[in-house]
Amino acid sequence: MSGERRRRPTRRRKKHAVSRSQRAELQFPVSRVDRLLREAPDVQRLSRDTSVFFTGVLEYLTANILELASKEALNQHRVLITPEHVERAVDNGPLSSIFKDDTHPRGDGMTSARK
Repeated sequence: MSGERRRRPTRRRKKHAVSRSQRAELQFPVSRVDRLLREAPDVQRLSRDTSVFFTGVLEYLTANILELASKEALNQHRVLITPEHVERAVDNGPLSSIFKDDTHPRGDGMTSARK
């Protein structure tokens, strides 16, 4: 016994929980998208990766739309992005083919962008 060391039991640190959004390096909540997808009435089976992929697509489209809307606002010498800037960016930008069948009312009471 004199030559052997007595080892103390080491305590393992508990790993902190990492959300799926953090793992995928996304800003949008993956868990919420997963819950909303599973609540859909026609969903029977869903892979674990489906919600992560779909959240990434939503985040990518949102970022592109906001980038186009910010360019539209800068063209009009504005600092804030208004709904009209987003609408013009979607209608006139490269993403217009995605939303071409979408019908949104033009006279819904929204004020036009100030000049």
